[in-house]
Amino acid sequence: MQDIGSRRPGGPAAPGDAWWRGAAIYQLYVRSFADGNGDGIGDLAGVRARLPYLAALGIDAIWFNPWYPSPMSDAGYDIADYRSIEPVFGTLADADLLIGEAHALGIRIIIDIVPNHGSDQHPWFQAALASAPGSAERGRFWFRPGRGPDGDLPPNNWRSIFGGPAWTRVTEPGGTPGQWYLHLFAPEQPDFNWANEDVRAEFEDVLRFWFNRGADGIRIDSAALLTKDPSLRDVGPDEPPGPAHPYSDRDDVHEVYRSWRAVADAYPGRLLIGEIWIPDAARLARYVSPGELHTVFNFPYLSCAWDAARLRAVIDHTLQLHAPVGAPATWVMSNHDVDRVVSRYGRADTSFGLDRRDHSRPVDLELGTRRARAAALLTMALPGSVYVYQGEELGLWEVEDIPDELRQDPIWHRTGGGDPGRDGSRVPLPWAGLEPPFGFSPPGAAAQPWLPQPKEWRDLTADIETGDPDSMLELYRTALRIRHAQPALGDGPMTWLPAPGGVLAFDRGTGVRCVCNLSSAPIDLPEHAALLLASGPLAHGKLPPDTTVWLRPAGAA
Repeated sequence: MQDIGSRRPGGPAAPGDAWWRGAAIYQLYVRSFADGNGDGIGDLAGVRARLPYLAALGIDAIWFNPWYPSPMSDAGYDIADYRSIEPVFGTLADADLLIGEAHALGIRIIIDIVPNHGSDQHPWFQAALASAPGSAERGRFWFRPGRGPDGDLPPNNWRSIFGGPAWTRVTEPGGTPGQWYLHLFAPEQPDFNWANEDVRAEFEDVLRFWFNRGADGIRIDSAALLTKDPSLRDVGPDEPPGPAHPYSDRDDVHEVYRSWRAVADAYPGRLLIGEIWIPDAARLARYVSPGELHTVFNFPYLSCAWDAARLRAVIDHTLQLHAPVGAPATWVMSNHDVDRVVSRYGRADTSFGLDRRDHSRPVDLELGTRRARAAALLTMALPGSVYVYQGEELGLWEVEDIPDELRQDPIWHRTGGGDPGRDGSRVPLPWAGLEPPFGFSPPGAAAQPWLPQPKEWRDLTADIETGDPDSMLELYRTALRIRHAQPALGDGPMTWLPAPGGVLAFDRGTGVRCVCNLSSAPIDLPEHAALLLASGPLAHGKLPPDTTVWLRPAGAA
C-alpha cells in the first residue's frame, strides 16, 4: 500500500510521523453514506464513487464505522469476523481497492475495532455454547452460574447499557437451563474476557492484519469497558467509573493498550484512538499517557452546552490535561451515537447526555443551523485534530419522526421506546435530486433507503449546496482549506484574549484570530488586517450573536 505523508497531498511517511496531531478526520457510517448497488444500504462501492467528494471537502482521513460481517443486531457493532467485510457492504478486495484509491487522493483510512464484545454468531461464541461449563472455549467469555437455589437469577445486578439485565441464560447442549453469559450491550453481543490470553493474542493479530492491508489507524470502541473484576461484584447505582469499578475504567485496561501501542509502533505513522465515555477528564487523560493510545475522543466537548463559560472550561481542562503528556486534543461535535448538532443547538437545553436523549422538545432549526455554523469554525480553530460526522458538513438535522415500525436501533426496542435511540442521526445522506432517495441509491434501485429521509432534505443535498457560498458545505470546504493553508491552525499553541461576557476570543500563533459570539447582542470586531472567514453575515460591521469569525490580526504577516 502507498504511504502518505503528514499533510495533504503528502510525501513519504516516516517513523514518528504524527499526522493525526492536527488532522481533519471524517466519520463515515457505511450503511448511510452511499448505496452503490441499489439495495437501499450504503456500501464500499458507494464510498469509492464518492471519494472525490471527500477529497474536495479537504479532510485528511476517513474513520469507518464497523464494516465486518455481522448479523446487524447493533448496526455492525456485533462482529462475527474481524478479518473480513460484511457482504452487504462488499468484499475484502473492495476494501483493498478503497484503501489504495483513498491513499492516492491523500486520504488516510481509520477502521473501527470492537474489542469489548463480539457477535453471538462469532465462531468462538458458537464453540462456547457447544462446550461444557469450565471449558477453554467458555473461558474466552464471561460464563457464570446463576444465583438462587436453581440458578435462575443472574450472577449479579449489572444492567445492560442498552436496557435490561446484562446477563442472558443459555440452554446447555443437553437441553437443560445452564450458565449465564455477560453482555454489557445487547444479548447478541457477548463480552470477551480480557483476562484470557487467547483474547489478547487474537486482537493483537487483528491489528496486524489491518495494518498490513494499509489501514492507517484504529478507532477502539468502548475502550474503557474491556477488563472486569473477576469477582463480578454487584455495582452501586451511582458508582462512578474508576479503578475500583467492576467493569469501567479499571487500571488493568491500561495493560491492554500498552500492548496495542507496541503493535502499532511497529508500523510507522499508525494511530490508535480510544472511544471513552468518562466524565472525569483527569482519568480520561490517562489513556494518552506515553506508550498507550495516541488520542481519545473529547466527549466533554461534544456534550457541552452552547455557552461561552462552559465551553471555555471544557477547552481549558482538555488542553491542561493533554499538555503534560504531549498528546494532541481532539474536538468532536457529533457522531453516530448522539443527536445531530443542528437539532441540539436549536433546543432550549443545548447540552447532550446519553442518559437523557429526548426528542419531545421543540427545535428551532434556523437557530440550530446558525449556531452549528458558528460552532464549526470555533471547533476547527482549536489546537489539535477535528472530527466531522458525515452530513454535518451539509447541515443535516436529527430526524425525530421516524415511524416506530421502521426503527432499527436496539436501544429503542430494549427500552420500549423510552429512549428514542440513534436512528435519527444515521439516516442516509442526500446527494442530489428533489425526492428521496436523493441520489443515495442509483436510479432504478430495487429498495428504498434502510431509514426514511425527510423530503425537506431536498434543500440540503450535496449537489444543491455545491457552489452556493452561503451553504454549510461551502463553509466547511473553505474552513478546511484555510485550516490546511494556515500553519497556525491544527496542532500548536493558542492564546486566550480578553473578550466581553459570552464571547470566546483567542489567537492561533500570530496568523489567525478566532472570535465566537455566544452572547445575545452584537459586538464590535477587534482591529484586524483581514477577515478570513465568517460563519454568517456581519451586521453593520459588528459580529452578531451565534456567529464566529476568523481574522488575520493587525500587524500579522
